Amino acid sequence: MSFAEFSAGAKVAVRVMALASCGLVLAGCMDTLSSFNPFSKGETYKPEIVAEVPAPELYNDGLARIQKKDYEGAAKKFSDLEKQYPYSDWSRRALIMAAYAHYEGGQYEDSITEARRYLQMHPATPEAAYAQYLLAMSHFHQIPDVTRDQDKAEKALLALQELVDRYPNSEWAPDARQRIQVARDQIAGKEMEIGRFYLQKRNYTGAINRFRTVVARYQTTRHIEEALERLTEAYLALGIVDEAQTAAAVLGHNFPDSPWYKDAYALLQKGGMEPRENSGSWISRAFRGIPQVGQRTG
Repeated sequence: MSFAEFSAGAKVAVRVMALASCGLVLAGCMDTLSSFNPFSKGETYKPEIVAEVPAPELYNDGLARIQKKDYEGAAKKFSDLEKQYPYSDWSRRALIMAAYAHYEGGQYEDSITEARRYLQMHPATPEAAYAQYLLAMSHFHQIPDVTRDQDKAEKALLALQELVDRYPNSEWAPDARQRIQVARDQIAGKEMEIGRFYLQKRNYTGAINRFRTVVARYQTTRHIEEALERLTEAYLALGIVDEAQTAAAVLGHNFPDSPWYKDAYALLQKGGMEPRENSGSWISRAFRGIPQVGQRTG
């Protein structure tokens, strides 16, 4: 054996010895670390291999749980499916079904989150209209009574209107149109409640601003007649006779049989006046092109 061969062999031997030494050191370190683990108690960690469940099986399991009204369990199954099969058609289906399961289970905020994710990821799919419907209805079912803040009603109105605008021919659009009217009526009711409060406190300017919102934005709601009569009251209290007469005239023209018109007419008569419309008034301008009595909705 030459010196070069001996030298090469010696180098290999040294490397093997070094690796063996490192192995012993690491083993010793692991033993030392294990001794400091208060939870080990002599147990050895064994990695568990979880068998991958086929996507159709997970999906059908989720559907079965929905049938049993186990909506929380169904949502979890669909969530697992989405995570295990990302970027697949199964993942897309699971996402919309998770939104539905949360909705049926009354977990509206979770349904909103999932529906919004679906719309962001799959805006052009056939189920996008339904995702928008679930989002809107999750807001809708959280609308409180008129004594409370109407933020949810505003959000429901926006989401429902977006459904009608983006998917006008979808099967969900007719129901959305009806619920839009309900949400608008609710928001108008809140404006009326605040306006009445201001009127009672003789804050006539504050009251007019609230009633004006109803007249300008929510003319097809059931609150429009009262709003016009309250405007007559508030304007008369401020001595703004022209606007008071116009409010009463517009009320009588559109709703001649309304008890609110009778009240407005009586208020004017008490002061020696009668309804008279000023075509330049904001009230007249607001009603141009609006359906007349017998044509209005809501």
